Amino acid sequence: MFAQIQKIDRSLATIERWLVIALTSGIACIMTTQVFMRYFLSAPLFWAEEISVQLLVFATLFGLSLLVHHSQLVSIDFLPQALPERMRHLLLALAGVVMMGLFAFLCWLGVEWVSRPDVRMELGATTQLPRWYNYSVLPAAMATMTLHQFAAVLRETRAAFTGAAR
Repeated sequence: MFAQIQKIDRSLATIERWLVIALTSGIACIMTTQVFMRYFLSAPLFWAEEISVQLLVFATLFGLSLLVHHSQLVSIDFLPQALPERMRHLLLALAGVVMMGLFAFLCWLGVEWVSRPDVRMELGATTQLPRWYNYSVLPAAMATMTLHQFAAVLRETRAAFTGAAR
């Protein structure tokens, strides 16, 4: 079971990595086209800024999820570094459970928010697309962060009790 969860975690991270690359490329293409259209053809794309901001938010959220997967979020680690190896892994597992709870709570809040009728009726300023499509990326990213954190907690707990390396 442990190996399967870790494989799912790695596969999800690979998908997120390619998604972030595609989103960032999309931003670059849209904004390059916007500059060309505006300054060379005097015909700007009216929707470019709105879509680019949305893609930037998507890339940021899934980029954060990748940071969770790689355990690269900013942290103060002087206490774990001062502890013996087993205690360090137990402390990291405990902190991971707290973070996993926070991510799950934020996911739940995001689902509640996106499900509200006033949010479901909101439309984009220039595209006139429903905004809940965009907003639903928040709970989706929080769900992936929760999964990554769950896999990390399992790794730390296993390392604490078996001494197995990551």
